[in-house]
Amino acid sequence: MSVNQREIGRRKLLTEIRRQQRVPRIDLSELTGISRATVTTITAELLREGLIEEVSSDSGEKDSKRGRPKVDLKIRGAARLIAGAKISNKTVSLVLLDFEGTQLADHEADLETAVLPAAEMAQVLAGLVETLAQKIGMSRQDVAGFGLGIAGVVDAPRGFVHWSPSLTSRNVQFGDVLERVLGIPVFLDNDANLVAMAEKSFGLGQGHNDFIVVTIESGVGMGIVINDEIYRGTRGCGAEFGHTKVQLEGALCRCGQRGCLEAYAADYALTREAMLASGEAAERQVEDILRAAKEGDEMAASIVSRAGRMFAMGLANIVNIFDPELIILAGEQMQASHLYAEDVIAGMRKLIVQVDKAPPEVVVHKWGNLMWARGAAAYALENVSENALLGMADNAA
Repeated sequence: MSVNQREIGRRKLLTEIRRQQRVPRIDLSELTGISRATVTTITAELLREGLIEEVSSDSGEKDSKRGRPKVDLKIRGAARLIAGAKISNKTVSLVLLDFEGTQLADHEADLETAVLPAAEMAQVLAGLVETLAQKIGMSRQDVAGFGLGIAGVVDAPRGFVHWSPSLTSRNVQFGDVLERVLGIPVFLDNDANLVAMAEKSFGLGQGHNDFIVVTIESGVGMGIVINDEIYRGTRGCGAEFGHTKVQLEGALCRCGQRGCLEAYAADYALTREAMLASGEAAERQVEDILRAAKEGDEMAASIVSRAGRMFAMGLANIVNIFDPELIILAGEQMQASHLYAEDVIAGMRKLIVQVDKAPPEVVVHKWGNLMWARGAAAYALENVSENALLGMADNAA
C-alpha cells in the first residue's frame, strides 16, 4: 500500500469511527469500501497511536472464533484536549473538549474593552485558556489545539485577519501572534463560519449537505456549507453577508464603508439610530429600543421596522443567489424576535424569485456564546485530528 493510500485510508476510517461513535471492524469495511485486511491493519495503527480504543460491544454477543465478547472501536477521548473560544463584543466564551468532542469544561470572561491590539488580545486569550485547562487539573500546554472564532474578514487557511472589530489594527497575522503567545497550534476563522461548523457537527445542520447560517449578534454574519464543507471563497474571506450593500451611500458601517446590511440590522446600528433620532448623548440598550417599539413608541418602531425590511432584503438576496435547502438564523440576538418575525420572513418571500416550488425553510436556533465556542473547538478538533494522522504518516515505515 502506498503512503498516500495509507493516509487516505487512515483519514477515512477515523472519520467513519467518529461519525458512528462506536462500530465493529467488520462494519467499517462495509461503510468505507476498504478491504477487511486493510481495515485490520490501519485500525491496529490507530490503536497503537492511542487515537481509538476497543470497547465491549453493546450487543453482548461473543466472537464465535475466540469465545470472548465482541468489541467495537471508538474514538479515544483522552487522546487529545481541544479548546475553543469565541470573542464577542466585550466577552470571551471558551469550552474544552476531549478527542471525542465531549465537553469537559467551559468558562466565560469579560473584556475591559471591546477592542485590543493583537498582542494584548493574545495575552488575554492565553490566560483564559490556562484558566479553562486548570478547571480539569491540566495546563495550557496539555491542550493540543485552540480554535478561535472572531468577527470580521478572516483568511482562515493563513490565520490572517484583514479586519476585525475586536482588533485595533488591520491586516494582522493573528494566528501566528496567538501561536507564539499560547505555545500551541491555533486554528482561526470567522465566527459565523464556526457557527456553521457547530450546526454541521451537532446542531440543526446535521443531515444537511447544503445550508446557510445567518448570525445576528453585535454584527451580522454568514456561514455557508456546500457539499458538507464550509465555503470560504478563493481568498478565504467570502460570505460577508453583513457587508453586502442594501443602500447606496447609506449608513456608515463599522467596517468603514457605507450602506452595508449590518449598518441597519446590527445592535450598534439600532442604538446609533436611536441616539441620532432622539438627540440624546447616552446610548440606549437594544432591549430598551425593542421594548419601546412594542409599546408603541413611533421612533423606536420606525428603527426596528427598517432593520427588519433591510434584513428581509438581505435574506432574499441569499435565496436568489444560492437557493439553499435550509437557512438557519442563529446567535444570541435570536432571543429577540424583531429580525425573524413573520412579517420579515414574509417580506423575504415576496422578494425572491417566484417558482412553482416552496421557498427555502427558515429556522431559528437560539443559542448563546458557549455554542459558538463549541463550533470553534469543533474546527480545531478537525485540524488536530488531521495533524495526528499526518504525524503517523511521517512515522510510517
